[in-house]
Amino acid sequence: MPVEFLTDAEAAESGRFTGPPAQAELEKVFVLDDADRELIGRRRGPHMKLGFALQLTTVRYLGVFLEDPLDVPGVVLDYLAEQLEIEDPSCVKRYTERRTTPFDHVTEIKDVCGLKNFETAEAELRDWIEARVWMTGDGPKAIFTDAITWLRERDVLLPGVSVLARMVRSIRRESNERLWDVLCQSLSDRRRHVLETLLHVPEGKRVSDLERWRKGPVKSTGRAMVEALERVAEINSVGIARVDLDSVPDRRLVELDRYEMAGKATFLRRHGTAGSPRRASLRVWLLPIPWISLISRRDLPARRSAIARSRSSANEVFIFEQ
Repeated sequence: MPVEFLTDAEAAESGRFTGPPAQAELEKVFVLDDADRELIGRRRGPHMKLGFALQLTTVRYLGVFLEDPLDVPGVVLDYLAEQLEIEDPSCVKRYTERRTTPFDHVTEIKDVCGLKNFETAEAELRDWIEARVWMTGDGPKAIFTDAITWLRERDVLLPGVSVLARMVRSIRRESNERLWDVLCQSLSDRRRHVLETLLHVPEGKRVSDLERWRKGPVKSTGRAMVEALERVAEINSVGIARVDLDSVPDRRLVELDRYEMAGKATFLRRHGTAGSPRRASLRVWLLPIPWISLISRRDLPARRSAIARSRSSANEVFIFEQ
């Protein structure tokens, strides 16, 4: 299944060998200790011992059991055969002659190593991803990668790449909807209409009010300061009130602010309808209005600082009143 935020190569690499492991990886993961040797020694015949060793070490390396337990690089097979003093590694081909044998060994290895099926940790992982997305707003690839690490650290077998990707994608979508709802819930219909009109170019004008308002001063002159103050007065004349948005993490506000800063009014106007990110982005752009109104749109670090300063000084931000 295609995964929109992973390349085909990245998706194909998940849960399988993409080449021979490096020597350091062989020595770290595929070395058999005394407990491994004792467990492997319970098998009869070199093909059974080598096949069992392949499954035991492969799941350590990949976090999954392979559908074909013999689909491993030759260096892995040779490395294990050498440790087990098996002269002919090709004997492992007999390991799958009895179809149930590999499955029986999977069950035994899971019990001995304490490996858990994904379903047993799915709810906990979902909670972890939800918290991570809400607090950081990180991209799907970063969350996907860290979710794999989270599962590996807890000895949970990895699901298919599409299963985990769908989970990450759906949780991020739900988190974004939650963010937009929080940002827009206090807007009356009239104020929503005001926000929408900011995206349209008034008759006889060349740009929308949004584009005009967010264009900060470019010169440090008295005239530029007067124009900036006039712009603040015009924005304030729309009607501004204070509301507590401590429930929204600062990083999410900065993320949404970056989204708005990167988009023209025409782009935002096309992006969705009621409750969509365009209203939320307009709203977050107007949050710490006394600070941001005097900041050039080129100065994103100062804009982030403005959000932090408005929060730290009063634990509140500015939005349109009801």
